[in-house]
Amino acid sequence: MSIKELLLNGNEGGLDTKSLTPIQKITLRTVIVGLLFYGLAALEGMIMRAHEVKPLPMIDEGHFFAIMTVHPIVGIFGSTYLIVFGAFTFLVPYLMKKPLFSVKLANYTWITVAIGTLLAWLAGFIFHYAPLYTIYWPLPVDFSQFKVVGAFMFVLGVALIMIGTLMFIFNIYATVFYTPKGAKKQPLKPLLMSAFGIDGFLNLINKIRGKEPYAKEPPLSLPIVAIFRGTVDTFLDALVILGAGLLILFYIISYAAGWNIDVHGVDSLLYKNVFWWGLDLIADGLVLIYVAGTWYLLAMIITGRNLFMQNIARAALLLELVVSWAVWSHHLLSDQPQPELMKLASGEMITAFELITQGLAFFITLVTLWRARPLKMTNELKFLLGGLLGFALAVPAGIIQADMGINRLLHNTQWIAGPHFHVAILVGLTMTLYSAIYVLLPILTNSSVKLYSQKLANLHFWLHLIGGIGMGAFMGMAGIDGMLRRHMYTGGEFTGYMFLAAICGLMLLAAWVIFMFNLIASVGIKGVLGLFTPSQIDEKVIVPAPATVQASSAEATPPNAPAKKKEDD
Repeated sequence: MSIKELLLNGNEGGLDTKSLTPIQKITLRTVIVGLLFYGLAALEGMIMRAHEVKPLPMIDEGHFFAIMTVHPIVGIFGSTYLIVFGAFTFLVPYLMKKPLFSVKLANYTWITVAIGTLLAWLAGFIFHYAPLYTIYWPLPVDFSQFKVVGAFMFVLGVALIMIGTLMFIFNIYATVFYTPKGAKKQPLKPLLMSAFGIDGFLNLINKIRGKEPYAKEPPLSLPIVAIFRGTVDTFLDALVILGAGLLILFYIISYAAGWNIDVHGVDSLLYKNVFWWGLDLIADGLVLIYVAGTWYLLAMIITGRNLFMQNIARAALLLELVVSWAVWSHHLLSDQPQPELMKLASGEMITAFELITQGLAFFITLVTLWRARPLKMTNELKFLLGGLLGFALAVPAGIIQADMGINRLLHNTQWIAGPHFHVAILVGLTMTLYSAIYVLLPILTNSSVKLYSQKLANLHFWLHLIGGIGMGAFMGMAGIDGMLRRHMYTGGEFTGYMFLAAICGLMLLAAWVIFMFNLIASVGIKGVLGLFTPSQIDEKVIVPAPATVQASSAEATPPNAPAKKKEDD
């Protein structure tokens, strides 16, 4: 078979889209669009890396900072959000063994987020709107630098992303709480207690007091609890960012109407605190909680065993609810007007708890894998271990920065961009998502797709792992030597570091190209296009979840699992 025929039809006939349910199709199409946006974000990153090695003739200062503005919008919202939304839209009804509340709403969700991402990207690409992703006040309404039409397009795009996010949240909550026709209605209180992890916390207390567990079989499995809990932060974040967008829109309209409203009517420090409180729910709340839940689910599926210390994992998710809402001030440790008490309490002390909560998730996942050995080093296991490694590097890097003294040296440097959030997102988060894709692909395609090349999958893994860690490390070295972030360097002072970072960036881009080739060669272009056609299958058809994942009790034993002692929580 020629390469052309392979890409067109896929490996051994490719994907039979006629056998897929609507929810399977929507999940796959959402993930594919998210992967395409990831490629765009990776290309943008390479443009910035290359420009700082040797200035590119087609990139001027305005375009460079426009790319820097939309790069995280495309990477976080266009890519990560869509992949996560697609996976969870399938997993929630799959794990609960009930239909999704609204298939139509799920379809509108990915379309709205994708259009919003595209509009925000075009605002930078065409109009060079460049207030940076932090949009610190009053920079986004400085119309002496930026065109009004570019600002309007950017705000409209971000607003659509947030509206799509709210659609996803409503669909998830409705799916958890509604009762399908003909099914027995479940009381609301136990569902709420389980959704927030309160039952796990009470189980621990009762165990210490020598009493019977509060809930021997919680109504929601642990991955559902993590999804529900993370979605709370997603909801609050969407409100804050949408609110910031409406504020910017008000000043756009006032400028166009000639009202000349003073931008200093909005307190810059207060704006920055509110904005970072919301934005931090992505960085430290949503990512850590969603990722923890995904680790738990992957560990249970890969091992065929129940999660180690499940009640503690539930209780930790409840603790993270408090922690994630109170750590935003670590982004303002270097702001002199910020109150010292907020820096000390929120920025340093509470932030340190994230090392504990994420460390617990890390430990529980690894012990679950360890107790199930020997395990075959499958693609999903390799990428899960890569994701764990990414956060093992990035979270301590963040904790190091959460010190008022060290923060003075590191905060506005490439150290933050490299070892902290690029390693967290590119290695920790993205490799976890790749693991989930490898796990879900046979489930979403009814096992009709055979991976085209395991050698390409291995190459994808090593290029992504080495490229992600390497790029973060070299950016960090440049930061320690004084290279600032949110700056454009063309003088050659940090060219050596940027050259090495660019090589690692090329590895990341090559890894994505290899993965996409392997995926398309497996399902075929016809299979990909078929995902964007209506399904002919009843939307109520639900593929049964593995027994291990369905089990919500810490003492439940999956079929064919070896005998084991009762877990000591």
